[in-house]
Amino acid sequence: MTRSMLLAASAAALCLPHAAAAQHGAGMTMPMPDARVRPNKTKKTTPTQRMTKPRAAKPTPATHGHVFEELGAVDQQAASAPGATPSMSMMPMDQGPMPDAPTDHAAMDHAQMDHGAMDHGAMDHGAMDHGAMGHMMITDPAYRAASDAALSKIPAGSGMAMGTSAGFYSQGSGTSRLPAAEGPMRGYMVQAGEWMLMAHGYAWGVATDQGGPRGKSEAFVESMAMLMADRDLGERFHIQLRTMNSLEPLMGARGYTNLFATGELANDRPLVDRQHPHDLFMELAAKVDYRLGNGNTVFLYGGPVGEPALGPSAFMHRGSARYQPMSPITHHWFDSTHITYGVVTAGYATPAFQLEASAFKGREPDEHRWNIETPRLDSWSVRGTWTPSPFWAVQVSHGRLKEPEAQHPGEDENRSTASVQYARGGLATMFAYSLKDRVPGEKLSAFLAEATYELSARHAVFGRVENVANDELFPDEDDSLHDTKFRVTKAEVGYAYRLPIVGPLGLALGGTVAAYAKPAALEAAYGKTPVSWTLFSKLAAGL
Repeated sequence: MTRSMLLAASAAALCLPHAAAAQHGAGMTMPMPDARVRPNKTKKTTPTQRMTKPRAAKPTPATHGHVFEELGAVDQQAASAPGATPSMSMMPMDQGPMPDAPTDHAAMDHAQMDHGAMDHGAMDHGAMDHGAMGHMMITDPAYRAASDAALSKIPAGSGMAMGTSAGFYSQGSGTSRLPAAEGPMRGYMVQAGEWMLMAHGYAWGVATDQGGPRGKSEAFVESMAMLMADRDLGERFHIQLRTMNSLEPLMGARGYTNLFATGELANDRPLVDRQHPHDLFMELAAKVDYRLGNGNTVFLYGGPVGEPALGPSAFMHRGSARYQPMSPITHHWFDSTHITYGVVTAGYATPAFQLEASAFKGREPDEHRWNIETPRLDSWSVRGTWTPSPFWAVQVSHGRLKEPEAQHPGEDENRSTASVQYARGGLATMFAYSLKDRVPGEKLSAFLAEATYELSARHAVFGRVENVANDELFPDEDDSLHDTKFRVTKAEVGYAYRLPIVGPLGLALGGTVAAYAKPAALEAAYGKTPVSWTLFSKLAAGL
């Protein structure tokens, strides 16, 4: 019965992007876990500086009761710049006009307005026109301006989702952080009572020809649907519920062709030059934040399916990989733990730092992709993340994984990663390093550099370079190259043309070309100069 209910819930979640298109409308701002309402004593002001105080009312916790933070006046330059796209802080809420307050922003003298003197505790938040007052919802003008610069490069109507920690960073997968200048997570938002709901999802149609003797031509569909629900629980607590699902098990156990990719099993045989499909259940978890004040929180995250604090944000959630149609060949160095059956993470977060530790199941998912595997907590990891400005996110992490790979029974793994992400004005980049140290076994390192540059609301270019030491390219024990470590480099570039459809729903059309550098010993198996290409169409709720 439980499995049937979970399957039904997942099927409903997979329909959310289409439902979002049917009921598109104005975006809404998500409550921010770290921000709190702090009433100020009203200072004496001149008539031009003073704003008429509305009648007192209790803030509505689920909508915007905790999004104000008095950190000074907010710069209006980015909001009023020609062509600027409203950020998550500026999306209209349609809550009605603000009593006795001017709504003509062209006529309001923001330079003279004394934001610090405003009595936010006495404001009637339920009656505020957030189309007019939304500029106050990002606490720091530098962070809001950085987010706006990214959002000005996306198709109109793509939809904004929540920001966290009052906009000091953008939320990645699991509990990871991305630079605030990537802009908030893209999707469709709607308020349901005291809950704020966000839907995000995509379906890729991909046709590829992977070069050389081991490559093949193939067409396939990748998919993901994500639903998040947020609300405040009183003044101190904030809860977020998440589910993420995929119909990629329909591909079959062997997934899709991807030259030099390895990892996991299909039909009890190792996958080589192929990428396994994602499971039906990619995430089924919750996160609870407890506000300590001054933007600081402690939090607890976990569930039967989730992502531990290990490595950077998974590739599907990074702006630097937004239009890459295939997973990296370094996936099992950086991202393989993003679907883990059994996760508990505890952490301490400030706007600039986050320290966290996880207990989780080390074994990668098996080839049976439709079920939820038995959760287990037999592995651990720690991660530190530094977000010193809107433009940077730096993380280092280390974990001990209990027998992560079925094709290496009896071998645990020490995994260490480090990454630097930079974003500004439609550009999102990442540079990362990972070391897999099998115990007992080889030490295998990987390097990854990727970038996406959204040139305008229609055009985007992107690329990725990977270098990896891999000893799984010849799984047959009778092969003379079995268990031999080879270092391979893949370089891929691509282009995407983006078309808005309706509301947050849009389509990206494009393609990529990839070339490889490899040792001469691999020429017999892979050819001298293999070249691969892909064509894709990405239908997404929030391009």
